[in-house]
Amino acid sequence: MAIRAPYDLTECRRFFVQPATPRQRQYEALRAYFVDGIGSDVAARRFGYSAGAFRVLCHEFRHGKLPDFFAVARPGRREQPKKSRAYEQIVALRKRNYSVYEISRALTEQGMPLSATAVREVLAADGFAPLPRRLDEERPAIAGPSTEAIANVRSFRLTPREFTTRVGGLFLFLADLVRLNTDTLALSARLPGSRMIPPAHALRAALALKLWAIERKSHVMALVADDGLALFCGLNAMPKQSFLSEYSSRITPHNVSRLLAGWHARLAAEALFGGESINLDFHSVPYFGEHPLVESHYLSKRSRRQPSILTFLAQDADSQVFCYSNADLRKRGEAAAIFHVIALEASVWRAAAAPRLRFQTDDLRRARPARRRRDQLYDAASALERPAR
Repeated sequence: MAIRAPYDLTECRRFFVQPATPRQRQYEALRAYFVDGIGSDVAARRFGYSAGAFRVLCHEFRHGKLPDFFAVARPGRREQPKKSRAYEQIVALRKRNYSVYEISRALTEQGMPLSATAVREVLAADGFAPLPRRLDEERPAIAGPSTEAIANVRSFRLTPREFTTRVGGLFLFLADLVRLNTDTLALSARLPGSRMIPPAHALRAALALKLWAIERKSHVMALVADDGLALFCGLNAMPKQSFLSEYSSRITPHNVSRLLAGWHARLAAEALFGGESINLDFHSVPYFGEHPLVESHYLSKRSRRQPSILTFLAQDADSQVFCYSNADLRKRGEAAAIFHVIALEASVWRAAAAPRLRFQTDDLRRARPARRRRDQLYDAASALERPAR
């Protein structure tokens, strides 16, 4: 018989006299009162209850309102309903050489969603070994990524055909595109282009994303196979994400200014812009990267200054149409941006409306005078030459 250290009887007795958990404390207090015959005041004081709280505890115990003090084990086979229901399908699909991911995808299509981890556990419990690495031709035929045509205006054909599109609402803007002559706008703005995707076609591709509320360039990949989107652009296929990303980096602020000037000139005769009041706003977009050249600006929503991109917007107050935008600004360029908009809009709008322009600015702040550093010496002569306010 092995010799071991004797139990400490003091510690064992303390386990019952000084319970560590609330449920054990209730049990020991009730046992002392009902079995050992200790008075309620003594039992309450011994186990840390007030007299009233202990009477309430006894009342709930007599009426069976207290939960069970001891956990009761429920014998029987323990099953997981989702795994048990899909067991036969999992085994049948594995015998057809399906991987755990393919089995999980097939079960989801059958209305029995089960994760790949759960499928792997069922197969391991049933003695199935993992599948060896397979070639693409050895895998079951399932729907996957497809290779779409490359956008090329020289391959565009207006042959009679029928197709289904998800962007049919874009064709409501065709009359406006013809009336505004977007081809001439793209050429006058000197937008970049190529032989495969000319400037006007690239402009319509970017415009289609905005009109259909596609927020990011990457989201166009879900619609590259849509024939209606390609027909709206005048191409055989919609340009992909790589082209749109490269194209956006090739457009300069001068191209945007020329495009806005041409667009405003064509809308001048339609009285879309009242030309009497313009709303100007400097808006800071938070930047969470680590670029050393990004300045810190005040964010009104967060009530603090942090690295952000300063944007400038100009909006016609009557029609609520945005006339100008710029996201390539620095702090020192705020005043220059305002005068640039004044020169741009006054030269485009009607001559009768230009002298009556009123600019409403909400976020403009006065430039603070430069503070003298602590190590900079005070120059009395320059202070006397400074004009008085």
